[in-house]
Formats: sequence, C-alpha cells, structure tokens
Amino acid sequence: MGATIKDVAALAGVAVSTASYALNGIGRVSPKTRDKVIVAAKQLNYQKNGIASDLKRSKTNTIALLLSDLSGPYYSRLIKGVQEVSLNNGYDLIACSSIGGESSTAVKFIKEKRVDGAIILAHNIPDRTILESAREGFPIVMLDRRLEHESVCYVEADNEKGGILATEHLIEAGHRKIAYVSGPASSKHNKDRYNGFVQAMNKHGLTIEPRWNLIGNFTEEGGYRAVKLMIAQGEIPEAVFFANDEMALGGITALNEAGIVVPDDISVIGFDDIVQARFLTPSLTTVRQPDYEVGALAVHLIFQILKGETVSPQYKLDTELVSRGTVRAPL
Repeated sequence: MGATIKDVAALAGVAVSTASYALNGIGRVSPKTRDKVIVAAKQLNYQKNGIASDLKRSKTNTIALLLSDLSGPYYSRLIKGVQEVSLNNGYDLIACSSIGGESSTAVKFIKEKRVDGAIILAHNIPDRTILESAREGFPIVMLDRRLEHESVCYVEADNEKGGILATEHLIEAGHRKIAYVSGPASSKHNKDRYNGFVQAMNKHGLTIEPRWNLIGNFTEEGGYRAVKLMIAQGEIPEAVFFANDEMALGGITALNEAGIVVPDDISVIGFDDIVQARFLTPSLTTVRQPDYEVGALAVHLIFQILKGETVSPQYKLDTELVSRGTVRAPL
C-alpha cells in the first residue's frame, strides 16, 4: 500500500493538517515547513488522489487517452479503436490533450488517479511523470515510447519496417536523390521511420543529403514550409518521403504552387494512410499503419491487467505499403 498523509507528516515532523495544507498549497504554512513536507512526500513517493485523497481509491470505470493533439486525422481511428473496446467492456473513455505538458489536465488524470488506467501518446509528458504515476492496479500503456516499469507496457506499429518499405518503393521506381521530411525530434515514431529510411538508403549505397533532411513537425503547415525551403535551395530531389501524410498534404500544396508536378517532376510518399490520402489527385502513395488496432489492443491490455492477468511488456503490429498515384512508375 502507498504512503499516506500521516506517513508524510510523521517523516516531516509536523501535524497531519500542516502536511495537508503544505501539499495542497494552502497559504498558512511557512516556506521552510512546506519544503520539508514536499521533500518527505517525494521520499515516500506519496501520491495525492484527486477523488478520494488517502481513502482507498474506488473504481471509476473510466480509461484516459492522453494525446498531444486531438485534432489530427491520424487520431480519429486510434480513438475509435480505444472507444469501442472500452464501451464493450462497460467503461467510459476520456480523451484529453497534453498541451501544457506538466500543467495539463491530462497529467492531472494520471498523477491523481482519476481514472482506472491510461493510454499515452504524448511526447511532451516526461518519462519521470509517467513512471511516478504508474503502480500496481493503475496500468499505463504507452504508444510513443518504451518505459521500463512493471505496470507500463508498450504498443506500436512497426514504424522502422514502414520506413524501409517507403524508401525501397521510391528506389525501385528509379529514384536516387531522396529527401526526408521529419516529425518532431522527440517522437520515437519519427526516429524509427527515419532509421528505416537510412537503412534502405545505405543498403543501396545512396547518399543522404543534409540539405534535403528537413523538419515538418508532423503538421500540414510544417510540410508546406519544409518544401518551400527545399525549393528555395535550388535543385530539388527526385522524390520526397514525408514521415506522415499530413506533412505530405502540405508539401504537395507547395509543389503545386511552384508548378512542380507530382509525380511527373517529383515523387511523393507519406505515412499513416489517413482518409484524405485517397482523395487527393493523384491519390497519395503511403504506408498504412494499424491505428485502430493499436488503440483497440492498448485498451484490451489495460482490462487484462486490471483483471490480474499477465501481459507482455511490448507489442509490435505490422505496417504495409499502399501504392497509389504520387510515385511514378519505374522507367
């Protein structure tokens, strides 16, 4: 059982009421005493509970899905997968944004155990915060990084394989000068896709040009700006691998504005297979990842853990190439 407010008060040498005031930021405690209480709480790994304080936490029958962005098209199928499995098990789902990082409502849900478990795809929530919140009876499933903890497991699509598939497809089409437009540096998804790109380029003895290694931060606007910068440098590559479809949409807009025709003048490939990808003209060649299945498996694992069953610490689901119209046919 975790430490109680009484344990914190005893270690700090203060009354229980004083410890409570200090931890809740009520302004009747001196800074020196407050610091002493906070140090004691950290030593004991004391966790305030948002619902029941130090009483035994009652079940909420609710799962939290913490996302760095609720608006992106990639997230809709992921949320659907989590939601359908949650409802089938008689649980509610709260999806919340981690904008604001440590001060976000999303972080409060896991720190204060306002839910029975959490699924996290939010690279702006630090490892430390997640590891401090995870404990037996409060499972956390990560979708964007691996963390070593007995109450944390990891579900991912095989992003590295997807990066290899995308790059090999461009090379098979005869391309040798290939640009890569990346997501955030902190994203494991991006790192894995880039590793796949590097492996395929190295395998074929192709040079990765630093000037064509551009940052788009997984947004449509970021892809647009990356291509504008690429065009401004003069010579353009033969193909561009965008690390997600949203950046590819923005990049294709910038190419169209410059009178550069896809795929006649340049080939483009994306990653994710969002709904919009198939409605472009020409439709977007991309790598499909099992976003619905990732969400469904993540919440299924939470229910297994809550029932006391043993699960593996990590799971990897397959990715596949979807060939459409933005990569030219081999000459």
